[in-house]
Amino acid sequence: MMFIRRPLRPLARILKARLRGVDPALVEAEERAARLRDQRIRERKQAEGRLVLMAATFFLAFAVVGGKMALLAANDPVEPELTINASPIVNQRADIIDRNGIILATNLVTASLSAQPQEMVDPIGAAIGLSEIFPELDVDPLVRQFTSERKFVWVKRKLSPEQRQLVHDLGEPGLIIGPRELRLYPNGPFASHILGGTSFGREGVYAAEVIGVAGVELQFDDYLRDPSLEGAPLQLSIDLTVQAAIRRVLEGGMQLMNAKAASAVLMEADTGRIISMVSLPDFDPNHRPAAAITGDPAESPLFNRAAQGKYELGSVFKVFTAALAMEQGIATPDSMVDTSGPLVWNRFRIRDFRNYGPQLSLRDVIVKSSNVGSARLAVEAGADAQKELLGALGLLDALPLELPESRRSNPLVPQRWSEISTMTISYGHGLAVTPVHLAAGYATMVNGGYRVYPTLLNEVTLPTEADRAISQETSDNIRDMMRQVVVRGTASLGEVPGYEVGGKTGTADKPNPQGGGYYEDKVISTFASAFPMSDPQYVLIVTLDEPEETSGYEPRRTAGWTAVPVAAEIIRRIAPLMGLRPTAVGETPVDIMRLTSN
Repeated sequence: MMFIRRPLRPLARILKARLRGVDPALVEAEERAARLRDQRIRERKQAEGRLVLMAATFFLAFAVVGGKMALLAANDPVEPELTINASPIVNQRADIIDRNGIILATNLVTASLSAQPQEMVDPIGAAIGLSEIFPELDVDPLVRQFTSERKFVWVKRKLSPEQRQLVHDLGEPGLIIGPRELRLYPNGPFASHILGGTSFGREGVYAAEVIGVAGVELQFDDYLRDPSLEGAPLQLSIDLTVQAAIRRVLEGGMQLMNAKAASAVLMEADTGRIISMVSLPDFDPNHRPAAAITGDPAESPLFNRAAQGKYELGSVFKVFTAALAMEQGIATPDSMVDTSGPLVWNRFRIRDFRNYGPQLSLRDVIVKSSNVGSARLAVEAGADAQKELLGALGLLDALPLELPESRRSNPLVPQRWSEISTMTISYGHGLAVTPVHLAAGYATMVNGGYRVYPTLLNEVTLPTEADRAISQETSDNIRDMMRQVVVRGTASLGEVPGYEVGGKTGTADKPNPQGGGYYEDKVISTFASAFPMSDPQYVLIVTLDEPEETSGYEPRRTAGWTAVPVAAEIIRRIAPLMGLRPTAVGETPVDIMRLTSN
């Protein structure tokens, strides 16, 4: 729309003014005043519009700032992160805890050291300085690397805080210290074979991937690294306090009995949960040694004798033979068994450790540990029935345990289960199993006859009637026999006042891998025990490799003199730790932990 200025001398009004005799200048002045008035009105409206626009602009600006401040105040404070050096490596790893919540494995923030030779000011001086900080590093290789055309060199994967400060003090810009997360095992060698260990996978300057290499660290690697679980810890059935006590006693017993190695397994009889599993010699998972590439792997401290070692465990198998005889209706605890010997089968002769006379009751076959009596009972029951019972106890299958190493723990069974195999297996020769196998089998013997599956997880799974392997009556009889073995049999040194210990000894000659047959002076001694026998809650298996008790005139290698005293001392130490109050004669055992949890 075109703007038309208002005329100062309107012709019509001037002509009328002249006719009326009015001065035309007055008309012109009036028009000028009107024009100025219109102009002021326009300018005022324009100024008002600008003020409204400015006020609206300031209002919106303050509203945006206020809204942002309110949003920030409502959120948790987060440190700003620099994205230019962000690494795609996810290195967060969940903790591992015992059944009481004590940390077994966690993470520690540390640092790594690398070098960029092209950025170095004094590469030779840096090499000399690093060799002084890290004595294990040679100067000459460092000088060659730092003066080469390489763009990147790893120097140390892990630095202590002191070492980090010393590297800083060198003042070399070509040395790069990057943050790193390290797996820490605060309890050292305790539970080392269970935890296994970790190593670094993908590595970067500012992060490294921590991966499991053995034990539960490997078995549950995906779980421990799963970010969706938000760091929820992995809880094991292990009791660290009990584990430490058993390890100390077992280590002392191994030295006292001059054994080359030892193992112990403590299991809940009703659930199969493993409270402690010790294998000696062991190692510190913070400094996990390299696997041996030559020699016998079983001689390595990495070898888990409890879950990997397969041994002929000797007379501890006689308990299974007694259960077999009662389940087949062949004998009752008071039935007399022919123990006259030797028992001859072709070129084989089966003898007892002592001459027990022509007959023993089934109970005394176990109490006195008669090979001849066990063999005759097994032959009468038959190989098929023997295999069926041992299979029902899990003694013919690989361990269903949460350890990758146990996948190779298939028991060594005879290629042809002949009659002589049935005889020898009845007293623990010709069939090799792990101590964990044995613990699960004994748990079934004493818990009322229900098969249990050994586990390292704290989740409780109670067996059902579908898991029954032997009858309640047979289990009750076995418990009585095991108690008599300690009261008046081969395990008399296993008595711990107040805890009603029961068990069975086993002394097995070690196979000779070079010359065939068996060594005459090397044995595996085992004590398979349970307590308290009036209400069995725990099964303890103690095994010593090549023990020799030398306090007498001649070395003694039998389990009654070697494994049994060690197991008794373990029970004496750990029973109070697990809340078991010792009882007086005739008093019912009380589990303090059960009372306080109800």
